[in-house]
Amino acid sequence: MLIKSKIVVILVLVSLLSFIKIDITNAQGGESAVPFLMISPNSRNSAMGESGTGLADDVSAIFWNPAGLAFQSEMQISLTHSNWLPALSLGDMFYEFLAFKYHLQDLGTLSASVTFLNLGEFYRTPEDNPTPIDSWRSFEYAITAGFSTKVLDDLGLGVNLRFIHSSLASNVRVDEEKGSGVATSVSGDIGLLYRPTSLVIPFIGLDLGNVMSIGLNLSNLGPRISYIDVDQADPIPTSLRLGFAFNLLNSDYNNISYTLDFSRLLIRKYKNEEDKKPDDFYKAIFTSWQDGGLRKVVMSTGLEYWYGKPKLIAIRFGYLYEDPSYGNRKFLSYGAGIRYDAYGFDFSYISTVGQSGDHGALDETMRFSLIANI
Repeated sequence: MLIKSKIVVILVLVSLLSFIKIDITNAQGGESAVPFLMISPNSRNSAMGESGTGLADDVSAIFWNPAGLAFQSEMQISLTHSNWLPALSLGDMFYEFLAFKYHLQDLGTLSASVTFLNLGEFYRTPEDNPTPIDSWRSFEYAITAGFSTKVLDDLGLGVNLRFIHSSLASNVRVDEEKGSGVATSVSGDIGLLYRPTSLVIPFIGLDLGNVMSIGLNLSNLGPRISYIDVDQADPIPTSLRLGFAFNLLNSDYNNISYTLDFSRLLIRKYKNEEDKKPDDFYKAIFTSWQDGGLRKVVMSTGLEYWYGKPKLIAIRFGYLYEDPSYGNRKFLSYGAGIRYDAYGFDFSYISTVGQSGDHGALDETMRFSLIANI
């Protein structure tokens, strides 16, 4: 029975890595491995165009901006589920996100999360026979722990440390190579959030205190991840996010918030990788801007309306735009939420705008989130 394991591994890795990079997340040329780390993890922010770096006011801040946890005092847990890429009718792909935070009086906030992406089942066959002789399930997960605290009354700082595991082809090895389709790595995040209680604009006297917040998050700082050997390692998705949040209306029964995020993948790869490997993350933070410049910046924006005292029902809308030359994602997002006592439920839905095929793979993606104050 002739089995060309090298071809099998190449097909699995190329199809999975390229497919997931292009369609699931940032879509910018399949530049990174483990792009599941960039998937918007909760329904609320997903409904707001996948924005939230400046908002970061619940447990999901561990993803959007860990510094936001410095301004939070309650203990909270959240769980999100999504059947992944329903437009492609793959059926067995799903995404899970679990997050938890605990406030330490006068010190800061501890947080943790688990991210899991199931990629489905794959089969291996002989080269001359379609009957499967082997199968395996592919999946990826990340475990994150963080700490956030206020360095000033209006300024929060947050850091995360993350363990990453990717199992694309666990029982298939390449005879002539050192590794297989399984890899592990680590990464870290650092975030800042400025939420002023008083900010008077000169000359016009407008006070934006308790109205505006600005967030900055540098995420997934870490070494390249290796499936085969170190020489063929791929960068992980180091990203920079700048976000703004505004309380447009704040009354007893009606509250409106607006968010605006700008994000960019900080990866520097070269056309001829045989001569020059991708830059290490600490170098790519600077060199990546030479490739695409500001055109690689993804813009996302959202609007949220809450009714009730306390907040009871929410309606959300959002939009995400990516340059046509660097991914070309465009989609509208919608969602709703409800809160009762210490519990909440959120829902989001994505509708791609005039896109089909690869670019429309996220169409009809739904996320469901449960959140509870403990």
